[in-house]
Amino acid sequence: MPPPHLADRATVIELRQYTLRPGRRDEFVELFDREFVESQEEAGMTVLGQFRDLDDPDRFVWLRGFSDMTARNRALTAFYGGPVWARHGARANNAMIDSDDVLLLRPSSADTDFAVSSRARPPIGASSPERFVAATVWSFAPGRDDGAARIRDGLVPALLETGPPPLGPLVTEPAHNTFPRLPVRTGENVAALFASYPDESAYLRHLADVRARPRVRDEILPDIEREQTAAPRQLRLKPTGRSLLT
Repeated sequence: MPPPHLADRATVIELRQYTLRPGRRDEFVELFDREFVESQEEAGMTVLGQFRDLDDPDRFVWLRGFSDMTARNRALTAFYGGPVWARHGARANNAMIDSDDVLLLRPSSADTDFAVSSRARPPIGASSPERFVAATVWSFAPGRDDGAARIRDGLVPALLETGPPPLGPLVTEPAHNTFPRLPVRTGENVAALFASYPDESAYLRHLADVRARPRVRDEILPDIEREQTAAPRQLRLKPTGRSLLT
């Protein structure tokens, strides 16, 4: 199966956060970027972004997308039953302590686009770009859509007016996990936003600018906070050399 074109919107997206054995992240990144990018895309998915977590030297964060849940099952079956994983899967698994922190997500509406780039992917061995990617993940009570709607309809437009366009929001994909070999977190109701900046200082300036807007400060953020069940999780990420999201 040919890989999905990036112009086609991914309607199912996995946010995967791996805890690696101490001191082995660079080894894992090198293996991943060399062996697990084209091979996954040839199986029918898109590797959207790979990152080092700046707050944890042993954490690797990545995103992959599928055209739908049926395509996800088909692509994962092909990849994890294929020759590349047979050759390199044991080494990858040996580098990991935990790989089960996985959120199954989808765009929050038909108008939400998560096509990260149409540029050519950097070659194997490319240096990490001097970019900063910020991600925020909010948690809400199951069955409650108001918080995610406030992010989509209030916070995202304010972010667009004051800085680079965010990717998302993404929300929980409620479909049953049809590939149980790879667990996902269940019972979740989340919304997630990603955005890319030249550096962290640009991100912090953008954050300050949007929070200073009266409607954001006095209405949008308090409404989101009333809906959330925990403080939002902030991810500070550095793209790897072959990440499309940079």
